[in-house]
Amino acid sequence: MKDLEPEFDQFSDEYERLLKNPIRDRFSPQGTQYFHARKRDLIREYFRQRQMDTRKLAYLDVGCGKGELASLLHADFGRVAGCDVSGGMLEAGKLTVKGIEARVQDDPAKIPFQDGEFDFLTAVCVYHHVPPSARAALTREMCRVLRPGGVLSIIEHHPYNPATRLIVSWTPVDADVILLPPGESRQLLRDAGLKVDEQWYFLYFPESLYNKLMWLESALLKLPLGGQYAVFGRPS
Repeated sequence: MKDLEPEFDQFSDEYERLLKNPIRDRFSPQGTQYFHARKRDLIREYFRQRQMDTRKLAYLDVGCGKGELASLLHADFGRVAGCDVSGGMLEAGKLTVKGIEARVQDDPAKIPFQDGEFDFLTAVCVYHHVPPSARAALTREMCRVLRPGGVLSIIEHHPYNPATRLIVSWTPVDADVILLPPGESRQLLRDAGLKVDEQWYFLYFPESLYNKLMWLESALLKLPLGGQYAVFGRPS
């Protein structure tokens, strides 16, 4: 796996600025919080539909960066933790101050937690930074820390969305990344011994329209046109 630690450490102080571009800014003029909030809402909807009380569950966000999503879900779960190859990103996010357990991945291929510690894991826009040859091993490693009956979610940019591809091509932190289509994410879960429980597409509308049209975006979850997608897997 390529060495991501120095790459993201050098971006940690100006990460938000480096993410800015005209298309992204039209979607979310106030910064990236809207994108994190949409992922939070999607995760909440997944568990709501299954009538699962997340307050009893332990949650780990792998490749959490500054911990924006973990922070938004802090009150939803009984335990929230994050790990990342970049200590600089974790420090910039001040996760421990927020009561979120944060650990540096000294080895990018090793998650720094014990077997079966978590009921729910996410990897949000992580896999496109991982070489395709290392993605299966990362998925197996995530499954190692997943409890029996737990849920693993891969959330990624949708490479078939033209606006998404343009945004990625203009973003310095995404230089030379290889996007993965939903089919690859599903296969990664299957190869790791999980069954695909759900797949949703989201980010159809900018923040200015979403509050008025959230009912429509909910109706479009299965339509493969959104800017990002989420795949949820559970043990077979």
